[in-house]
Amino acid sequence: MTDRCGFTLIETLVALAVFGLAAVALLNLAGENTRSAARVETRTLGGIVAENLAVEAAVAPNLPDGETSGPVDLAGRGWRWTRKVAGTDDPDIQRIDIVVLTDDPLPVQASERVLFRTRAP
Repeated sequence: MTDRCGFTLIETLVALAVFGLAAVALLNLAGENTRSAARVETRTLGGIVAENLAVEAAVAPNLPDGETSGPVDLAGRGWRWTRKVAGTDDPDIQRIDIVVLTDDPLPVQASERVLFRTRAP
């Protein structure tokens, strides 16, 4: 009667292979979470830039129709923005579309659309 204790070499190799696959999958998931968090941060900052530009447009007296663009810095990053001002069916209201882009390898875009009353009622 032989008493068998422990694992065979094949069983140990299979267990190590399964563990290795699980470890690689978890590392890949952690990396994707980090990339996703960075994209969310960039999109949030781009939204802040767009909102700041919308506030600037709100306090500016009667912006002329047309497109303007320029750079702005926020949180140590450079951003490019484009603002399009257009009239609406109501002559007292302007539509302002703002688009903000980054220069990152994968550019992130944020946008804001606002309607402003150009004259007090």
